[in-house]
Amino acid sequence: MAIVKPFKGIRPPKELVEQVESRPYDVLDSEEARVEAGDNEKSLYHIIKPEIDFPEGTSEYDPRVYDKAVENFKKFRSNGWLVQDSKEQYYIYAQTSCLPANGGKEKTQYGLVVGAYSGDYQTGVIKKHELTRRDKEEDRMKHVRINNANIEPVFFAYPDNATLDALIMKYAATEPEYDFVAPIDGFRHQLWVVGNDEDIKLITEEFAKMPALYIADGHHRSAAAALVGAEKAAQNPNHKGDEEYNYFMAVCFQASQLTVLDYNRVVKDLNGNTSEQFLEKLAKNFTVEEKGAEEYRPQHAHEFSLYLDGKWYALNAKPGTYNDADPIGVLDVDISSRLILQDILEIGDLRSSQRIDFVGGLRGLGELKRRVDSGEMRAALALYPVSMKQIMDIADSGNIMPPKATWFEPKLRSGLVIHELV
Repeated sequence: MAIVKPFKGIRPPKELVEQVESRPYDVLDSEEARVEAGDNEKSLYHIIKPEIDFPEGTSEYDPRVYDKAVENFKKFRSNGWLVQDSKEQYYIYAQTSCLPANGGKEKTQYGLVVGAYSGDYQTGVIKKHELTRRDKEEDRMKHVRINNANIEPVFFAYPDNATLDALIMKYAATEPEYDFVAPIDGFRHQLWVVGNDEDIKLITEEFAKMPALYIADGHHRSAAAALVGAEKAAQNPNHKGDEEYNYFMAVCFQASQLTVLDYNRVVKDLNGNTSEQFLEKLAKNFTVEEKGAEEYRPQHAHEFSLYLDGKWYALNAKPGTYNDADPIGVLDVDISSRLILQDILEIGDLRSSQRIDFVGGLRGLGELKRRVDSGEMRAALALYPVSMKQIMDIADSGNIMPPKATWFEPKLRSGLVIHELV
């Protein structure tokens, strides 16, 4: 049973939303945030990337940076750039995009912004499919602790629900509170406020029927929020369990609406092999077919695209190199990690190796080609994307996906709603 609750969101006035909203903190570096914020003092980057208020080169982990986040959060509220709603309510957040994965056709996905129960993370009702790193958890924990708020949401999926879909479509037929096209991604973002008591009750009850929620994107933010909630509970001698700190902000989308893009790899060397030797070793476990200079994208599961020496190759995994009955062993990210990155290139820990980098599918195959042609990288490997069903099956089985397996798009915009922990 998944527990969610409405909350009094802190959000920008309608006329300021486009000045406040931003990309998530973890999809750009400090200098990119500095450029995007420019001279806009209302940009949320001053709260989620406050190192931009210090000289270039200041570490985002500098204690002064965390203090600056608090100072700026207070400033935004005192200036009326962020205002708290007077009533506990839910919100509906829609993203409209045109992605190659959808055939370039316009597609809208609708999410419910809820207070997710931290205890569900601890007990496994909120399911994860990726490992988290303690250093990244601690960074987000500091940010949540010091601001006493979830400034940015996490990204959940839930099993399709006809009742919730009908309710969402009812609101989608009305004028939204926010409606804008983001300047960087070019996607449309809309938000509706669900303040009707009967609708609020319905949302809470429908989530209570769900056996699980699934983290799609934001594993570190989820872990950090749940850990801060547990900390606050332990520190409160009068803890009852219904305090606001027991919940953290999540945007929950129906699983069938989500688009998972490929997450591709570029490598700096061939581990001492010549190109001919590398292709020869690949032929042990893959059928290798040269495709020429024109970009070639994997057409189905267990097919990979290799870019090497100005040419594209199709690599099809041979029978017996994967296990269809194993939720992990059937994944292309596992096949490529085992049979190419580890066995041939001897790249062990994908999280720490300096010989490999990862490119989200939104950048396209052209980015892989560019990085190899520039001489920065020696070869590139494009993967067929995992499905949402595979992600949910892995989470249900209690397994963890290999690193850098999923790339969700569009990304959630930050600053539309903030959840305070008091």
